[in-house]
Amino acid sequence: MTAASAIAVAPRQAQGTTYDLQLLFPVLFLVGIGIVMVYSASSALALKKFGSDYYFLKKQALFAALGICLLVTSRHVPYRLYRPLAYPILAIALVLLAAVLVSPWAVTAGGSSRWLGIGGLRFQPAEFARFALIVYLAYSLEKKAPLIKDAAVGFFPHVVVMGVLALLILRQPDFGSAVILAGLTWVMMFVGGVRLSYLLGTCVVLGAAAAYFIMHAEYRLRRVMTFLDPWQYSSDEGYQIVHSLMAFGSGGWWGAGIGNSHQKLFYLPEPHTDFIFSVIGEELGLAGVIVIICLYALIVWKGVRIARNAPDLFGVYLALGLTTALGLQICINMGVTLGLLPTKGLTLPFLSYGGSSLVLNMATIGILMNIGAAGRAAWRPAR
Repeated sequence: MTAASAIAVAPRQAQGTTYDLQLLFPVLFLVGIGIVMVYSASSALALKKFGSDYYFLKKQALFAALGICLLVTSRHVPYRLYRPLAYPILAIALVLLAAVLVSPWAVTAGGSSRWLGIGGLRFQPAEFARFALIVYLAYSLEKKAPLIKDAAVGFFPHVVVMGVLALLILRQPDFGSAVILAGLTWVMMFVGGVRLSYLLGTCVVLGAAAAYFIMHAEYRLRRVMTFLDPWQYSSDEGYQIVHSLMAFGSGGWWGAGIGNSHQKLFYLPEPHTDFIFSVIGEELGLAGVIVIICLYALIVWKGVRIARNAPDLFGVYLALGLTTALGLQICINMGVTLGLLPTKGLTLPFLSYGGSSLVLNMATIGILMNIGAAGRAAWRPAR
């Protein structure tokens, strides 16, 4: 059987019942750890606000069950079906982001309008916009591969689409998600073969613009100063990062034990969402942190391998984009909690409390498994 004929039968063979255990195990392990740590980090807060220390635990367990269902479903949906849906998915993402800004269903919390609420359900459109951008870029980069070096074909259209999504997200405001969209687009265009001079030029322009806006706004400059020396501003802007570092410092090698964190007791803001990694560092210590990092590294490594072995360019770009988005979110969240990056409101995949993030990330893993299965089905007969 030739490689071409093997690729032709890959969609049918990819619908088998096998699951990539090297990818599935670390994901389920992280989800299990996340449920335990969400309860540990949120029990005091939930008891005070809702009268039950199990409030966030029950919701996170429900999100995890829904996420597993979507993982199984997306594992058996051929990834090539997303190719003709690239523009409809992108249009839905734009409508949802616009709805956050103008619709009566927008939900505001902490000074930001990032959610749509219908009944008792909340959904964060920025999470779906990230997936929509990945599908669009994968489709467009594959379609424009012969002319990818042309700026009018391979560079400007992708930057414009990313820019529109990023501007809508910045209006919420959600700077962290906008940064992920920009980094994701840069990586996918780099792998797709866009001229490096265009990409480096973009970095220079964005860097100069960021420096200008920082220097001409006092509150932005104060944030930069807080990042450089959070202890000097420990009572206001640096409060979060100072208590996050205190959590890591008090965890030591083996941690204080599950449930024994002090910083989660109304010292560390959002201990079950943005700063759950800090609670893990305090309760599980350096050993627990290393285990978490190794599990994430295994997921990213598997995603890169799946991208390399995908049977077509669309599968390569789709797997790469999904893996890059996960990797960027992991690195940014960990960098913020460790004081290596300025504070951003991003959750930690599979661990932090939040339905939109957990469910869509689980679906992402299912899509990666489907691409991996198609790659194995295509190339094994060829060898």
